[in-house]
Amino acid sequence: MASDVRPTRTKAHRLKRLRHEGLKPPVRSGEGPSANAVLDCGWGRLLFAQTFATAEPLIEALRAEGPDRRDIAFYVRNPHVLLAQAPQEVFLDPSHTYRLDLAIYRASRRQPRGFTVRRLTSERDAEAVNDIYARRKMVPVPPDFFWSRRDDRTLTYFVAEDTTTGRVIGTVTGVNHVRAFDDPECGSSLWCLAVDPQATQPGIGEALVRRLAEHFKTQGLAYMDLSVMHDNDQAIALYDKLGFRRVSFFGVKRKNPINEALFVGPTDDHDLNPYARIIVDEARRRGIHTEIVDAEGGLFRLSWGGRTVRCRESLSELTSAVALSVCDDKRMTRRIVEAAGVRVPARIDADDDEAIKAALEQYGSLVVKPARGEQGQGVAVGLSSAEAVRTAVERARRICPQVLIEEQVEGEDLRLVVIDYKVVACALRRPPRVVGDGRSTLRALIEHQSRRRAAATGGESTIPIDDETERTLAEAGHRLDDVAPDGAEVMVRKAANLHLGGTIHDVTDEVHPALIRAAIAAARAIDIPVTGIDLMVKSPREPDHAFIEANERPGLANHEPQPTAERFIDLLFPLSAPTSARAAPRSEA
Repeated sequence: MASDVRPTRTKAHRLKRLRHEGLKPPVRSGEGPSANAVLDCGWGRLLFAQTFATAEPLIEALRAEGPDRRDIAFYVRNPHVLLAQAPQEVFLDPSHTYRLDLAIYRASRRQPRGFTVRRLTSERDAEAVNDIYARRKMVPVPPDFFWSRRDDRTLTYFVAEDTTTGRVIGTVTGVNHVRAFDDPECGSSLWCLAVDPQATQPGIGEALVRRLAEHFKTQGLAYMDLSVMHDNDQAIALYDKLGFRRVSFFGVKRKNPINEALFVGPTDDHDLNPYARIIVDEARRRGIHTEIVDAEGGLFRLSWGGRTVRCRESLSELTSAVALSVCDDKRMTRRIVEAAGVRVPARIDADDDEAIKAALEQYGSLVVKPARGEQGQGVAVGLSSAEAVRTAVERARRICPQVLIEEQVEGEDLRLVVIDYKVVACALRRPPRVVGDGRSTLRALIEHQSRRRAAATGGESTIPIDDETERTLAEAGHRLDDVAPDGAEVMVRKAANLHLGGTIHDVTDEVHPALIRAAIAAARAIDIPVTGIDLMVKSPREPDHAFIEANERPGLANHEPQPTAERFIDLLFPLSAPTSARAAPRSEA
């Protein structure tokens, strides 16, 4: 690899500092770096291609890739020669390489707001990092790998921690090339930058990149490189802002199931939303033939073993028209579920003003929603005056002439995904919030958070700036053009709907058995094999609940690490599941 770093007094001082800090200095001129250098990073291995004299040993090293891992040959000198050695096994990664010159890099004077950046220090941190990897569809790392490398100065792990909750909301990994393979150019690289898609604080990714750059600069290293997908415009904009420049180095990977989307070329599913794509991807992994009927509508056909099933996302031919009609009418859903012994909120006649006033006195606040509708459209939560209720009713009737008014049940919104009358995932759904920075208006913060949510969900989750958003802000004493105090958390909508900017938090392992039983009872009463049951709960660990609604086409994406798509395909094609999965016992509660 040709060097961009010229020998200067700065570099001489850098080498002196490396020796002082106990680092192995670069080799003397003429000796070259370590031969055939490979570094295990947990998610896979980095193969430093410039240390391989010929293509053959590099190909053999790539062939040694472990199962469910992603190895990367980086700094490939002549990718066309390498690809010619094994064109059926490897491919050119469609990523750009960017470089930050640490000699001229200048740290920012702005401090992170609402979070801090620190080193990874515990196994709990490692588990949190893997959770972020899962949300970002990245390859997980064995938690004990993080912990076993905590004192390894070749790999450096930083995490961003929410100052209020203590939750890890971002991570980045750095590699010191001098320690990795006696790099004569004193380089370093950045890997696995990931931010929790549900974090509300702005600037997390930038703070992590800067912290790693400052760390390597203090170690006397010359530059920091990174690889970024060619179409990741948001990340590229950040790197341009920080002073990175494009350099012509290449990466090569093996053709494996993890990398499939990078080398198969254009497919007929590019317009599928995340809820359809997660199912199609799982089907293709099992060798099930997929045919996209209407990508925009999420409609596809699956065929395997002489059986064909049409689906619209998670709604399949196994759901009857009767069950579909029950879920479509929230009034009928309430009656059927209540008859099955599941508690439902009290209902108030939408045309009885006196009943509405009495309900406000009794319950304090009410909920208005269209009897038919989806994705939270027309839903208003936390209405505490008759005037607000009337306004919400008029707005809901634009969606559906029939409107439901219910008591406001205090608590959190719990979604339970039920497939084949077994609960396979449970998640708390929380309303969208933003965190003030003391400078930006609430409008700007909402727009920023909306872009982040859209990027994390394939455009499915955005925060609309509408009458409901303005009403929610007004109740908290804010307007859209107000500047929220630094660190202040502001709720911008009350409904916890993913499509309207809400966030999802997996709680499958801690849900009370009574909630599991209620969800299954509701699904059996409706007689629907795949559904999302929404309950209001005080806590997922407590039995108290109230049924809100049943969704006949629940989104199976965004429930990582729970195997929602896997269980859906198991239902459609039981024999396509691995033998071990078919033999494993499964509990309904």
